Amino acid sequence: MTDKNNFNETMLFKAEKDPEKDIKEILTTVYDALKDKGYNPSGQIVGYLLSGDPTYITAHNGARKLIRTVDRDRIIEELLEEYINE
Repeated sequence: MTDKNNFNETMLFKAEKDPEKDIKEILTTVYDALKDKGYNPSGQIVGYLLSGDPTYITAHNGARKLIRTVDRDRIIEELLEEYINE
């Protein structure tokens, strides 16, 4: 059993994968909706991912509802994997 107060241990983080949700498609839809409304899509999405505040994402075209269907940690994990594999 690991002591939660032991800061010398490396914690293992494992996000559950949801194969039914295509994160790239969701991010593309959200990005396009933000762009349509005149926002800086990258900045708005980063704001949402860092803060968890859904108001960074416009409700236009259902983007806010759509992005909330995927766990933020899963989005970040997917972005990292795509970046590393490029």
